[in-house]
Amino acid sequence: MTAHAGPTGLRNLEGHAEYDVTWPWVAAGGVRGLRSGSTAVLRVKDEAPSLPWVLPPLLRSMDHVLVVDNGSTDGTPEVTTATAERAGLAHKLTLASYPFEVARAGAEHRAVHELSVHSLSYFYNWCFAQVGTRYSFKWDGDMVLTAEGEASLADLAWQVGDVQSIIRVPRHGLYLDSREPRRGWLDLGLRNAEEWGFPIGPDFVFTKAFEWEVRTTPKPVVSIGLPHGLCVELKHLDGDEFAHWTDPASFATSYRNKRKRREWEVFHALKAGEVPAGVHAIEAPEGVHVVDHVTRTWLPQAPRPLEVGTVVASDDQRT
Repeated sequence: MTAHAGPTGLRNLEGHAEYDVTWPWVAAGGVRGLRSGSTAVLRVKDEAPSLPWVLPPLLRSMDHVLVVDNGSTDGTPEVTTATAERAGLAHKLTLASYPFEVARAGAEHRAVHELSVHSLSYFYNWCFAQVGTRYSFKWDGDMVLTAEGEASLADLAWQVGDVQSIIRVPRHGLYLDSREPRRGWLDLGLRNAEEWGFPIGPDFVFTKAFEWEVRTTPKPVVSIGLPHGLCVELKHLDGDEFAHWTDPASFATSYRNKRKRREWEVFHALKAGEVPAGVHAIEAPEGVHVVDHVTRTWLPQAPRPLEVGTVVASDDQRT
């Protein structure tokens, strides 16, 4: 079958018709046919340790949450379902599966045709084609909203549904050691505010960029940046935080990848027992997990404006 990209969707190179992409606004009879509101879209693989923190505040703040599992072996789908049920919000959750191995960022991504089911950009287009609302948030399976973040995103989610705007969500790496659940290390030495919220429509689809996928964005477009301190990104020191990259050398020199280099440096410094500049060692009270302490107490109570380092990274490759 010949790959074909057209106004109604995408056909993949491999001929897996059940995984062709039909644009959601086509299926709905136009953008106005989509439901008002916002959907968070998580593309996950082996995120079972993080999802019990990630999902509850996200389910509370979003109209809907779509979790697309990409071949997890750690029980991620079961944890997803159980977490939503415990929160009493299973009605807001859709769990889907994408069974194809997806190319890692860097060299693997560059080597794969963008209409292959193994392409990052095709994978993202397929995931967001499952959205039924007019607005969407790209969300990672390790991003946890703070108490402030949950309230802010809930307020924002319904306001942006009919506005052609993109939302930048700053997040801070929170490094964890499973042997010490009360201790963590919060990196405020990096200022990182990627674009995460986008309308659903023909102007906002994914295409292939040099090292990863990128969402096309028309110009001019309204850009809204949320304040720092609303979201943390969990980094497990006993895990492989860089498995989605072909090779760490892929981000060794490029200006685009200085956020990833910062994470590499902090990750390996902490594993060696060193605390880099800009990283705060935090200990939670007895009986409280450090993730709960940081997101419910430490960050909400930190003086504002939050002192964040001068390194700026947005992974911005907009077309």
